[in-house]
Order: sequence, then structure tokens, then C-alpha cells
Amino acid sequence: MYEWQEKIQLIIDKIDICIKNNDDDALSLSYLSKKLGYSEFYVSRKFREISGMQFRDYLRYRRLAFALKEIRDTENGILDIALKYGFSSHEAFTRAFKEAYNITPSEYRQNPKPVVLRTIIKPFDCYLLGIGGFGMEKSIKDVKVYFVTIPAHKFLHIRNYESIGYWDFWQKQSLIPGQDCETICGLLDSIKGKLDDTGGSETNSGSGQIMAFINEPAGRICSWGIPLAECYGVRLPIDYSGEIPSQMLMIDVPEGEYIVFEHGPFNLEKENSSVEEKIETAMKTFDYTAAGYCLDTTPGRVFYFYHDPQRFWKYVRPVRKV
Repeated sequence: MYEWQEKIQLIIDKIDICIKNNDDDALSLSYLSKKLGYSEFYVSRKFREISGMQFRDYLRYRRLAFALKEIRDTENGILDIALKYGFSSHEAFTRAFKEAYNITPSEYRQNPKPVVLRTIIKPFDCYLLGIGGFGMEKSIKDVKVYFVTIPAHKFLHIRNYESIGYWDFWQKQSLIPGQDCETICGLLDSIKGKLDDTGGSETNSGSGQIMAFINEPAGRICSWGIPLAECYGVRLPIDYSGEIPSQMLMIDVPEGEYIVFEHGPFNLEKENSSVEEKIETAMKTFDYTAAGYCLDTTPGRVFYFYHDPQRFWKYVRPVRKV
């Protein structure tokens, strides 16, 4: 049923690998179609049907996203960057860059304001497709529980007071101009200095983007009886002074103590459901009193949620000593 979503995901993942490795020979539709064993016409049609855009357009936008980060983070010459990412000249690169981001490469280097990057597409998202390990393999790994003190930082985010869960959150945000998933993730992906950024270009934890919940009197009552507002954003250094996108909020998060419930890497397709169950059980059964702590329900405290199967599934909850 999901065969072509998975095939297109393989192409999309291969595109990013080839861009990173400057492997232009493997970036052609001809090469990728042969690897799948189908004609260029058929693969092109399926790519557009599943991704919503032409293969050549997606490839151009991903190359521009990589190029933008190199302009932002290095002192390499703009012409060198243009040639590295497949553009024939400085002029061709400048035209494509300005068309995509409404700013020239040189202007962006002088003032790297947030822009909407084309983040990696996830057509084979097990979470969205409902194949996240239901009735399949059970994880045999344990959930680690530990306390940490997290230094003061900033949290740049959008916030929803009525959503329940990741997909409901984005469905509701898509009704608000400029707050749909593609726009917000693209803006966050372009911001330099995110504390949780591992160098990934995908949405969620790999590029520093995380779900969070803020203790908020106006928020929806959660399963453990605390009113929370659901959020999506990035953690930034406390001295961050860059531009804030107009549709986002920035708050200062003071230094505080947290309890972490963490499960290591897992197979999203086969273990997602069982890992979620194990973490939920660990959170429900943990004896806070014996540890000398309680959950901190003070308005404004933040609870972070990391879901990155290649690294971990982690809940970070605010606590205080009693």
C-alpha cells in the first residue's frame, strides 16, 4: 500500500546525501530511476504525485538550502558556493537565490535574516501513515530516567492552546496564515545557532526543531491534569540577538531542573508504538516523592519532547525539589 511513498523517500534521502557529497552524477533523474528499475517518466510522475512538486524543482530548492547555509556559516566565495551546488555562474545562482528567498546571496551574507528553506520532504512518514509499530516488534531496551539542570536559554516558537498531538497541532496551525508546517519548519531551519542542531536538514530534532509544552493557564488540560499550550520551535542561546520572524514568539527560559525519560535509538516502523508505551509507563509510575522532587507546574515552565528514532525518544519535564 505504501510502496511508492517508500520509493520516493529513498530518492529524497539519496538527494541530500549526494548534495552533501557533491556527487552530481547520482543526482540525475535518469540515474535514480534506473536504481529503482522504472522509467524516468514514471518516476517523475510518481514523484510529483507524492511530493507535490516536480523533481527538478525539489532538487533546485534543496541545493539552494544547502548553499544558503554555507553562505551563512562560512566565508567561502559566493561563486565557489554557486558552482559547488550546481549553478553555472554567479548570475544564475543570484537569480535563483533571489527568486527563492527574495534577497540576493551577498545581501543575505551581510544580514542573515530568517527565510523559508525547502526542508526535506517526508512522504514515507510512519507516524503520519499510521504504521509506527502497531502490533509489531517490542523494544527490549530500557527507559533511562535521570535529573539534569538546563542552563538559561531562549525558546523561539509558535503556540497552540487547543491542539492534541503533533498532527492535530499542524492541522490547526495550517489554518493560520504563515504558520503552516512548511513555512515554520523552513524558517526555523534557516536560523543559525540552535542548541539542539546536529547538522540535519529535516524537520524535528535533527535540525534543532522540537515539540514543547508550556505550563499555561489558558492551555488545554493534559493527561496528568496540568494546563499546557502545545508549541513547536527551537532552543537558542540566552544571548541570541537575531531577527525574530513576525509570526513567532520568543521567551526567556531561566535555568532550571528537569527530569528526563529517555529511550535510545529504535526502529520507527517496528518499535514506535512499544517505545511510546514504555516511556508513558515510566512517566506514570515514577516515584517523585522518593526522589525528593515534584513536577513543577509554575506558569511559564517548559516541557520538551524529542522524537528522533536515529538517536532517541526523550521527554524533558520541569521539576523542583520538595
